[in-house]
Amino acid sequence: MSNYQQGDAPAEYVDDEMEDVGDDMDEEFRADDDDDLAASDSDVEEFDYSNNKIADTSAEQARKGKDIQGIPWDRLSISREKYRQTRLEQYKNYENVPNSGESSEKVCKVTQKGGKFYEFWRNSRSIKSTILHFQLRNLVWATSKHDVYLMSNFLLTHYSSLTSGKKEVLNVRGHVAPSEKHPGSLLEGFTQTQVSTLAVKDDFLVAGGFQGELICKHLDRPGVSFCSRTTYDDNAITNAIEIYNKPSGALHFTASNNDCGVRDFDMERYQLVKHFRFPWPVNHASLSPNGKLLAIVGDNPEGLIVDPNTGKTLETLSGHVDYSFASAWHPDGFTFSTGNQDKTCRVWDIRNLSQSVAVLKGNLGAIRSIRYTSDGKYMAIAEPADFVHVYDVSKGYETEQEIDFFGEISGISFSPDTEALFIGVWDRTYGSLLEYHRRRKYSYLDSFL
Repeated sequence: MSNYQQGDAPAEYVDDEMEDVGDDMDEEFRADDDDDLAASDSDVEEFDYSNNKIADTSAEQARKGKDIQGIPWDRLSISREKYRQTRLEQYKNYENVPNSGESSEKVCKVTQKGGKFYEFWRNSRSIKSTILHFQLRNLVWATSKHDVYLMSNFLLTHYSSLTSGKKEVLNVRGHVAPSEKHPGSLLEGFTQTQVSTLAVKDDFLVAGGFQGELICKHLDRPGVSFCSRTTYDDNAITNAIEIYNKPSGALHFTASNNDCGVRDFDMERYQLVKHFRFPWPVNHASLSPNGKLLAIVGDNPEGLIVDPNTGKTLETLSGHVDYSFASAWHPDGFTFSTGNQDKTCRVWDIRNLSQSVAVLKGNLGAIRSIRYTSDGKYMAIAEPADFVHVYDVSKGYETEQEIDFFGEISGISFSPDTEALFIGVWDRTYGSLLEYHRRRKYSYLDSFL
């Protein structure tokens, strides 16, 4: 993983082109002959911000034609269609291997677009999700169809889609120290932790930092339970975290770091129990549902399948041509997917790894996040900006729903019951949380019509 933070990454790849839309809007309002209209809009915007009631967009409003992000295209000098085309033409995908995106196009699966698996429900602009590192996009997690956790600058925030209310869970701007005493925990804690990645499962949360920090909190307890620093190396950033339960029910998590290490922590004993080293920085690791295989991807075009007990490499994954940043297992335990900066998501079958089952193509850039629904029917993949693709797994990834918006993506998450899909949008003007609900066919209701 490139050793840049969001603030100092190469400017052409820290895409905040939505600022152009915001600037266009400002220019339109300033140039508008109707000063009263401009003043009125400004007053409304200020009032909404001050009351934490920024104009959201509901499903009903979207059905009536309102833009889901509230962008007033009819008052801008550019249409949505034209701006979309401009983005597609000008967006620069970050690559560690030059032209990796173009070289992968010829092997990509042709999918049928137009799927309608999840329908727009609400865009909540009162909650702003943010990004620290431009390559790491796992900062949104849903623990139910109503409860979402995300990073908003230095605040780890809980958002309720039921009440549209938000609550501070953890503030890492100042000093954070554990309130419980456990062997190996850094009792002195950390100050001004820059959270690079996040994971939340049930009532347990782990935040990983840019200097290798790990902060663990049980959501049903006050305070922080455990603090640790994975390494004091200069190249220490925590790239990904995965929380899981052992067959015994014991709570564990794995941390993937830029120091080429994957570490496994036992949260029943609050101890580091395994530490594996690999030839290159590890950007993501995911454990198979049966706990017998660990998928490893990182700063190498090849991925690995390793034994999670010994760290021994069992298989090598060949096909991607750039660095990978995402991986996820299907609940069946046989198939899994990897996301790469070559703009593709590859689906693999553990029973035959000689080639991938499918190669799915992004529009703008790298595939930086992958999620399966808990029932295994759908898979969602997120690009760095503007597009989330949802595939019907049960039909061989032949059909997809393309969710199209504007802004950088901080993370995606299905609710555990599969009923909701949340998308964090990071943008100066239109930052928000998009909420989609699963479409259901209640054919039995037809008998009442």
